[in-house]
Amino acid sequence: MTTPATNTDVDRSARVAGDNRRKILEATMKRFQYQGDALIEVLHKAQELYGFLSPELLSEVAQRLRLPPSRVYGVATFYHFFSLAPQGEHTCTICLGTACYVRGASLLLHELEALSGVKAGHTSADGRFSLLTARCLGACGIAPAAVLDGEVIGHADRSDLTARIRALLGHEE
Repeated sequence: MTTPATNTDVDRSARVAGDNRRKILEATMKRFQYQGDALIEVLHKAQELYGFLSPELLSEVAQRLRLPPSRVYGVATFYHFFSLAPQGEHTCTICLGTACYVRGASLLLHELEALSGVKAGHTSADGRFSLLTARCLGACGIAPAAVLDGEVIGHADRSDLTARIRALLGHEE
């Protein structure tokens, strides 16, 4: 007869998984000889392993790279591709930089909020979709720009982008 998993069992299995991720992150920092100038690479690896950068993880990285926590946090919050909270299965980031804004990015954002029921900067209750904004994606020549599940979409068209998101979320037209 099997017994149901207890919170202790769940915590133990999470620690085991966490230990493996910590070993991989430690190996990454070691490969860069714990140099502070490898911060972005280390944060990329940490986010790849954990899905987001928790305050505890940022503190650990700061300590291991011998950097002030404020610098690590500053880098993590400056770049749009780092996330401080768990993200949805699918993510859409809308650039709100000047060129994109002038070319209708704010209208696109409002339409996506209405379609998905998710406010900018949040994730749906079911964890399937996150709608994010960025100050600038550095893609001004193809404004308005969006990033949908890692794919940069230039000259983002409202009907095309909403159709893609409808398909991802399983919404019928």
